[in-house]
Amino acid sequence: MADHFSFAQVPDGYRSGFASFVGRPNAGKSTLTNSLVGQKIVITSDKPQTTRTVVRGIVHREDAQLILVDTPGLHRPRTLLGERLNDLVRSTWAEVDVVAVCFPANEKVGPGDRFIVNELAKVRRTPKIAVATKTDLATPDQIGRHLLDIAELGRETSTDWQEIVPVSAVSGDQVGLLADLLVRLMPEGPPLYPDGDLTDAPEEILAAELIREAALDGVRDELPHSIAVVVEEMGLREDRPDDKPLLDISANLYVERSSQKGIVIGHQGARLRKVGTAARQQIEALLGTPVYLDLHVKVAKDWQRDPKQLRKLGF
Repeated sequence: MADHFSFAQVPDGYRSGFASFVGRPNAGKSTLTNSLVGQKIVITSDKPQTTRTVVRGIVHREDAQLILVDTPGLHRPRTLLGERLNDLVRSTWAEVDVVAVCFPANEKVGPGDRFIVNELAKVRRTPKIAVATKTDLATPDQIGRHLLDIAELGRETSTDWQEIVPVSAVSGDQVGLLADLLVRLMPEGPPLYPDGDLTDAPEEILAAELIREAALDGVRDELPHSIAVVVEEMGLREDRPDDKPLLDISANLYVERSSQKGIVIGHQGARLRKVGTAARQQIEALLGTPVYLDLHVKVAKDWQRDPKQLRKLGF
């Protein structure tokens, strides 16, 4: 696919590179990624710890290509899964061209933010910018104080912020400015992905994540960590005419206990049907093909603490 470009087409001064959004769970990283890419490619949820895979969103511009790496929120781990997610975050930081730390403007800068910025200080060579997210949820006074607090945290942790920028992914405010700032910190070079590609995540992973997002929506708080989704089979149905394709997807939702299985399935299967409908619509919107979705709920006892189960579920 790479030969899609000839270097002659790339304008002088074209830049391309990788930026990673980091921050404590629920800091607005995924919403910001989707806003910059211009399409939903990363699941968002009001539940912290929603992102588990490092999905790369790709922003195409006349002058640059920006590849956004969305990492799980760094947190103090309580399980083996938590430790593996943290390792994933740190290895990502060392490999990108710039790290953008997200601080939600509607919440005070706290111990969780300090923990992350201290960890990030160990990755010395990577340029860092601070992003005050969710400015649509804060007053101008709050935002002003928030920006001063972020600057102060930089001084206390010897972190040299290249920029501190307030944005709202929801209203779109300053998102274009943030893209410009990120591009300026990228190295010069040709595009790394073909035009039109929005992510390099395999379609199975994207489908599994959208199913998990639908399953998390509206369930009780104890469930989010306990749901894993694995797409077992995915392929176009064979006996269909070319102009009426149908994509068959068969997926298993894994929970840790039988009681959770009941919550996910709901009374007479009503909740699982609702999950299936919501997930199917999102997958169809992303892939542009009608989908037949077959969902099953299974129990994988205490999978977050079991190395063998974690491997099987892709962690």
